[in-house]
Amino acid sequence: MALTVYGANVSPFVRKVRVLLAEKGVDYTLEQVNIFSPPDWFLEISPARRIPVLRDTDIAEDFTVPDSSCICLYLERRHAQPPMYPLDDADYARALFLEEYADSELMPVFGAGVFRPRIVYPLARKEQPDEATVADAVANKLPPLFDYVEGEIEGKEFLVGGSLTIADISVASMFCNMRHAEVLPDPNRWPNLARYIDRMHERPSFANCLAEEAKVFSLASVKARLARG
Repeated sequence: MALTVYGANVSPFVRKVRVLLAEKGVDYTLEQVNIFSPPDWFLEISPARRIPVLRDTDIAEDFTVPDSSCICLYLERRHAQPPMYPLDDADYARALFLEEYADSELMPVFGAGVFRPRIVYPLARKEQPDEATVADAVANKLPPLFDYVEGEIEGKEFLVGGSLTIADISVASMFCNMRHAEVLPDPNRWPNLARYIDRMHERPSFANCLAEEAKVFSLASVKARLARG
């Protein structure tokens, strides 16, 4: 197969690329890479030590592209239909900003405040979830982020331009990890955001990833592993 995505399936950045490929109907192979102990060959194609990296052998056997944002822009040029970036200049800029907002603002809090202490560290260290860290994030760090996205999606089906774009893919991908950790916006306080997340995650491109990941990374799976010792 011409396209290979290297990276861990539970990474929101890897998921962003996978969802975009699924929405475009492009086949690919996923090759799992543990970024915490990556093989030497991976470091040669990912100098920033990040996942994902894309290999496209239709270009050349050694042609690779690192970084999820760069990969998605590259795939848009290679596989233009259906478009995942708005044609309108202002909408295009807005979609790029919301992608960056997801990557730079949502991810640090979702990851360090919720997903790692509740899912990743218990799996890696065989210890109980750090619920104090999660509670602090829920009470103090998540509400301003939820407020912002709630305002952006109010009265709309999609974040930008009336159709699915990289903005939706990026934001909804971050919330997949929150779904696994069972920390999602309260629909009574953030009704637009709650409906939006559910709607995005029901799309086959997201639903297939979520089902695959939940076998290991759902809170129920983590608790079951801890119970078994």
